Amino acid sequence: MTDQPAPDDGGTSVRRAPGRRRRSTTGAPEGERRQAPGPGVEPTPPSYPISSVDNALRLILLFENRPAFKVADVARELSVVRSTAHRLLAMLEYWGFVTQDPRTEAYLPGDRLLGVGLAAVRQHPLREAARPILEDLVREVDETAHLAVLRGDRVLFLDVVESQRTIRAGSRVGDTLPAHLTSSGKALLAEFDDEELLRLLPNQVLEGMTTRSIRDRDRLLGELRQVRRLGYAVNRGESEDDLVTVAAAARDRWGTARGSLVVAAPAARVGHDWERATAGAVRSAADRLGSLLD
Repeated sequence: MTDQPAPDDGGTSVRRAPGRRRRSTTGAPEGERRQAPGPGVEPTPPSYPISSVDNALRLILLFENRPAFKVADVARELSVVRSTAHRLLAMLEYWGFVTQDPRTEAYLPGDRLLGVGLAAVRQHPLREAARPILEDLVREVDETAHLAVLRGDRVLFLDVVESQRTIRAGSRVGDTLPAHLTSSGKALLAEFDDEELLRLLPNQVLEGMTTRSIRDRDRLLGELRQVRRLGYAVNRGESEDDLVTVAAAARDRWGTARGSLVVAAPAARVGHDWERATAGAVRSAADRLGSLLD
């Protein structure tokens, strides 16, 4: 039911939009360290790219949005001939990064790829700092809490402590969702100014998941201005029906948002009083996490 870090944290660090000196995404004041590309800006390719490696990595990234591919699908997506697509898949299959369904002949993520992804989530440096804070937060509010980071225009859920209630929000660890449809994502998107957000979200019409989803970019920008004023974000059934979540960004000592903490609960047992009380608890927890981050 559930609904940025420095580059070495595995996500996209974001700075607080209003009232702060611009900080680099590496966590130091601008000018002291190299400024990383802003949101929506493509990184500069290496001077001597290796096309076979590039194609293999692009193939792996295809699984972010689809569960399975046939040879023809890969050839079309990568703009290569079928024989090249087949060789790429054969090498990935040899190393266990993909596996072929003998019935459909489609290729799916293999155990090695899943293992690498799960290991990256487990070993994310924010998890160790955030874990005891998540546990304290769940004891305080008696609802499920997650740690999330921004990855492009999506949020990745890194850790969870579930409530002990019978009816509760479940784990999203390892999942990614459109950032604008989650409170954790909106808390992090609000760290960008409007110009940066337009680069990150170039389309006026946004992806939706429920009837309550924000599908208009201008409406989203207005809501993010409110998030900046309040210091927290709310998701009322925008990513999943009958789920309400409240999130706040955790900023390090440089003012860079390294991730967000989010509490999720079934809509049937929450109201505006719950939202305000939970927002206070989440903001305190996020501030506590931020104080531990260099």
